[in-house]
Amino acid sequence: MNSVRQPFRLLDASASSAQPKIAVFRAMHLGELLCTVPTLRALRAAMPNAHVTLIGLPWAASFARRFSGYIDAHVDFPGFPGLPGQSVDLPRIPSFIAAMQEQRFDCVLQIHGSGGLSNPLVRTFGAVRNAGFYRQGEYCPDPLHFMPWDENCHDILRLAQLMTFLGVPPASHELEFPVTEADRQALLASLPKPPAAGSYVCIHPGARLPAQRWPAADFARVADRLHAAGLQVLLVGSAQEATLAATVQRDMRMPALNLAGKLGVGAFAALLEQARLVVCNDTGIAHIAAALGIPSVALCYGSGLRRWAPLDRRRHRSVHVVTEDAAGQPGLVRERVLATVRALLEDTGMPLA
Repeated sequence: MNSVRQPFRLLDASASSAQPKIAVFRAMHLGELLCTVPTLRALRAAMPNAHVTLIGLPWAASFARRFSGYIDAHVDFPGFPGLPGQSVDLPRIPSFIAAMQEQRFDCVLQIHGSGGLSNPLVRTFGAVRNAGFYRQGEYCPDPLHFMPWDENCHDILRLAQLMTFLGVPPASHELEFPVTEADRQALLASLPKPPAAGSYVCIHPGARLPAQRWPAADFARVADRLHAAGLQVLLVGSAQEATLAATVQRDMRMPALNLAGKLGVGAFAALLEQARLVVCNDTGIAHIAAALGIPSVALCYGSGLRRWAPLDRRRHRSVHVVTEDAAGQPGLVRERVLATVRALLEDTGMPLA
């Protein structure tokens, strides 16, 4: 009599071990990691005793500390040839894989992407089981534990589907970003007299990829209009985006306070939680705004609107920018952005003066 192989469920690991060891492989940046928070929350609720390790980029150690309620440990991923958006430290790869094998994980969740390169890599970690995504027609480590990758699905919903597939009860899709007292003190150290709550708008003109950046001159025109409507304009961004923010400030006709490069992520979140509005490109800042419930307007290129835009479409609005329109009719795109800003503030009970 042939036995039928049953799908593994993550909760089975919880039942068979006092403290199951689960690793989550997602070597990505801030916005992508914030989209994993509902998944991590569901995992912790279903397996409160599990030891959860995030295998991510070096910067994500700070993310793991901020979300210590869901993540117990962080391991630096040295990169791997062919995986985009990261540097590769080739000499470290053999010792990294050996260290992962020593961990003897009960399960490694591959949620880095569709799995073309990441699935074979995760197999080398030597876990009892692996689970995650695969692209149909390509290598699938185990059809009982890997589900097909849906290119058109929103990332948060796709991860929720994977949890359901693995037997983990779904949680809410809401994002989180805990702002601590230390974050607020860091803000006061950089900005001793922050503007009054609700009196300012944060403009973030940067994005990791140049192709995802709306032109600085267009941000400047929108910032001028918001200043004329009575909002103080604060330009924000990382140290690498300071030059871009300075360009926006130079192109503005109205005054603005340029804080780019002066605030860490925590201090920036403390600033953002009191803002009236955020205007930005489709980047991690849009996800922090969504997590804090601050109204935001994000400019999205390509598939960003479909895959990454905040799910709360009432408080967070996206403007899809067609590259040809941005280059040939910049005024038209600016008016769409301003109309979206006006409608958003009216719908959230904070109309412009």
